[in-house]
Amino acid sequence: MQMRLTPFILAALAFMSFSTLPNLATAQDAPTAEAPKPAETAAPADAPKPADIAAPAEAAKPSETVAPAEAPKPAEAVAPAEAPKPAEIAAPAEVQKPAEDQCHHAMSLVGDPKYGPDFKNFDWVNPNAPKGGNVRQWADGTFDTLNPFSDKGVKAAGLGLIFDSLFTPSPDEPSTQYALIAECASYPADYSSVTFKLRPEAKFHDGTPITPEDVIFSFEQFKTVNPFYAFYYKNVAKAEKTGDHEVKFTFDKAGNRELPMIVGELNVVSKAYWEGKAADGSQRSLSATTVAPPLGNGAYKIKSVDTGRKIIFERVPDYWAKDLPVMKGQQNFDTLEFTYYRDRTPAFEDFKTGNIDVWNENQAGAWATQYNFDAIKNGLVTKEAVPVKRVAPMQAFVFNLRHPQFQDRRVRHAFNLLFNFEETNKKLFYNLYKRVGSFFENSDLQATGLPQGRELEILNEIKSEVPPEVFTTEYKNPVNDQEGDYRKHQQEALKLFEAAGWKIRSETVDDPHCGFWCKAKQAVGLSAASTARVLRNEKGEQMTVEFLINGDTFERIILPYVQNLEVMGIKATVRNVDDAQYKQREDNRDFDIIVDNFGQSNSPGNEQRDFWGSAAADKPGSRNTIGIKNPAIDTLIDKIVFSKDRADLVAATHALDRVLLWNDYLVPHWYYPYDRLAYWNIFGRPDKLPSQGAALTQVWWYDADEAAAVQAAKGK
Repeated sequence: MQMRLTPFILAALAFMSFSTLPNLATAQDAPTAEAPKPAETAAPADAPKPADIAAPAEAAKPSETVAPAEAPKPAEAVAPAEAPKPAEIAAPAEVQKPAEDQCHHAMSLVGDPKYGPDFKNFDWVNPNAPKGGNVRQWADGTFDTLNPFSDKGVKAAGLGLIFDSLFTPSPDEPSTQYALIAECASYPADYSSVTFKLRPEAKFHDGTPITPEDVIFSFEQFKTVNPFYAFYYKNVAKAEKTGDHEVKFTFDKAGNRELPMIVGELNVVSKAYWEGKAADGSQRSLSATTVAPPLGNGAYKIKSVDTGRKIIFERVPDYWAKDLPVMKGQQNFDTLEFTYYRDRTPAFEDFKTGNIDVWNENQAGAWATQYNFDAIKNGLVTKEAVPVKRVAPMQAFVFNLRHPQFQDRRVRHAFNLLFNFEETNKKLFYNLYKRVGSFFENSDLQATGLPQGRELEILNEIKSEVPPEVFTTEYKNPVNDQEGDYRKHQQEALKLFEAAGWKIRSETVDDPHCGFWCKAKQAVGLSAASTARVLRNEKGEQMTVEFLINGDTFERIILPYVQNLEVMGIKATVRNVDDAQYKQREDNRDFDIIVDNFGQSNSPGNEQRDFWGSAAADKPGSRNTIGIKNPAIDTLIDKIVFSKDRADLVAATHALDRVLLWNDYLVPHWYYPYDRLAYWNIFGRPDKLPSQGAALTQVWWYDADEAAAVQAAKGK
């Protein structure tokens, strides 16, 4: 099960730390903790460009990780000596099937939860952490709505802070949730339904209790106002009240082990509030954008809003769940402040001078060259690479298969051959990054070697529908380590283009610098006209491609790639648009190539339908930006969703990974197994941090003595 933009995320994100800002336009180069699930409307983010924190329909946008072209390489640019090992999540040999009458305080897809029903607090928190202080963060771009559940508008950062979910994820245990609004959950051995027992003390910020009616309303409305939820909850047939504090969700199919947890991610909103009138007498609507702070039930509420510029959240002193073991020692800051900037440069300058407190770096070059300012030299700011054990997201140049030039797999593979990652990594990233070679990189879900055992059995069922290389060759990205490697890959690409019906021609082109005398010389044969290589198909059409982006950072990476494509006769351009236009064009599939990323968790499941499923290909705003309509992939997704145990899930995921890779739907980017974090030394933190991320805004706290010392030093 993957935590993506969904309810899981709202809470999850709020849980995570900075790696999540809802409306940040680009995705991070470094993976986000357990990929957020659908509703992911977010949590505080310490990352300037959140990957996947925006509300549901808003796909996570790439988070640039590049550096200035040829900056001198500092000594500290080398990655930490010991990179964390890939997450190894093996499930217990035999997971005991649940008793129908057992009400679970926690749910997990990868074994038994670490903490029993009588736990006092998590071991990655300080249960006695002091409350207080303010954390100032930055967000990129702008926002125009405080409604995280609709597919309309650009969501403000941090909205997940104000909403709780039935169960909440643990940033230390992949694919594991603990009861929050719900006291516990029960489900039969065949996973055909799940019933949540609600905590009687759970309430909204106005003091009204959270009822079964609110839960049912939230579920039904989310599906109505946002296509993503409709798709994500596709197998949930109905929700019904079965007691004063009890709600039952019935599924249309049995055997889906993930569905109880998917429903557990559900954020709960107030039915009375959303069915009521706004201050101006207008009817509220979950489907519309709004700049009025909505009624929530989480640890924070919105204190103030300067639309498009700043949003401040304040801790709710009488938060109903503050003393629960699942929340003890967390959400310790009195206020969390997000200021929006149109550009990274002024934001970073404000961080350096102390007007921003934390910085989650997503540019390798910046990490290598820009952290030599006085506050770091004087010990007032700490720069730290925090190891993380999570599945690396697949960030990539994504083809739009709806456009004819990308419908041949050979053409798509040729584009991968023409991307020189090693050169990019050397010149822009200081060789800090690793190439992504799997949709489940850095985990036991990654396909390696050749298929065998259960995976081979699954693949043999669809053998005629998948590329033959799936069975004969381990997928590897092209590597340009030696002199001549790239030239060899150019030749391979040319052969693939020709096999697909595209041939290079030498054609006369207009030279804008050729004036009267130049043309006169050409006319009498004293000079030759300018020529260029052009890649055309049998219809005489030139191969053209436009890279659509919404920021300057990726332009530095794409332009050398464009030059490589032009050498092959491809007319390649870059179109840089604002956030609103980008979202509109992405949702309406009006692009050739974009930079997208697909975050995964250690338990993939239903969200794969939205990523790669045929039914999502034509849904505006779905995560299937590629436009994949492949019956074999639909079959593999069902194998994952209805896997009977962990071993079966891993085998099916290996098969899906292999088939996706060999269809060349994208040109893979890179990943980095650390969170790069810089912060002013005004914080305290637990001795142990969660394994999935630094979780600064979730489990750190404001240290008044340290803050006073920093302030005194700044005044000198």
